[in-house]
Amino acid sequence: MRKTLRILLYICAILLLVVAGALAYVKTALPNVGPSPEMSIELHPERIERGRYLANHVMQCVECHAQRDFSLYAGPVIEGTQGGGGESFDQRYGFPGKFIARNITPFGVGDWTDGELFRAITTGVSRDGSALFSIMPYHYFGQCDPEDIKAVIAYLRTLEPIEKVNDKSDADFPVNFIINTMPKKSEPTPLPSIRDRVAYGKYLTTAAICKECHTKAENGKVTGDPFAGGFEFSLGPGGLVRSPNITPHETGIGSWTREQFIARFKMYADSSYIPPAVQPGHLQTVMPWMTYAGMKEEDLGAIFDYLRTIEPYENQVIKFDPPRKTS
Repeated sequence: MRKTLRILLYICAILLLVVAGALAYVKTALPNVGPSPEMSIELHPERIERGRYLANHVMQCVECHAQRDFSLYAGPVIEGTQGGGGESFDQRYGFPGKFIARNITPFGVGDWTDGELFRAITTGVSRDGSALFSIMPYHYFGQCDPEDIKAVIAYLRTLEPIEKVNDKSDADFPVNFIINTMPKKSEPTPLPSIRDRVAYGKYLTTAAICKECHTKAENGKVTGDPFAGGFEFSLGPGGLVRSPNITPHETGIGSWTREQFIARFKMYADSSYIPPAVQPGHLQTVMPWMTYAGMKEEDLGAIFDYLRTIEPYENQVIKFDPPRKTS
């Protein structure tokens, strides 16, 4: 009996050493995507304008790094907060920790090199070598044309500095270890010709991270069909909202025309549109309609053209669950 107990203790000790070694490796040796590249990005007008368009209306950099007013429909960006960060993606909304959007105005990243910003955006590794949580969609941005990433960086350099120091992000266990395995080297693709509507639309769909929000996932793992919707966004006391199916199935956008798809976005670009107030427990959405509405019609049309080519999946999504009443 004593011999058996000693053997079990030895086995447990070995397992503990293996686990401790693995955790130490993950914590100290990862992420490993290489050093930030040496680059100096020229701030010429065409590049800045391209970056302004991408950061505000396609990649949603400015929207995510701002404060949104969810007392109004679709949570429009609060004027004057663009790029200042501070939004908390935390346990209230189902995240494994507290992840704070960084200040990306010159006050927050003015001392970062262009290469450090490029590495963070495309691989998920911060200036100090630490990993960024994947709510920052670097896996998608790493597939973009490097010239587009440089354009975004050039634009960020022109933002009005917002003198605001935000809290640091803090991941819960075991994500504080797992997070180091998330970054990976970028796999850039060149910007397709606008004449190739499907390839161009696929590129924009990737840059606009449509698949991320319109594919069901739980605890960081994909559990649904691509683009078939069902991703759940907790609104805390406001209820639960799910992303719709945007595949060409009849339960998705199979019956939509190209014109209807474009108009669905552009209705929010109308100068007469004023986002209505949303009472607690009533239909709300996290879809940033007001910022996506600034996309060019030809770009929205290209996204639609691409979505018409993907696999159709049947998935009738219940888009909103109001909060449960407590007795």
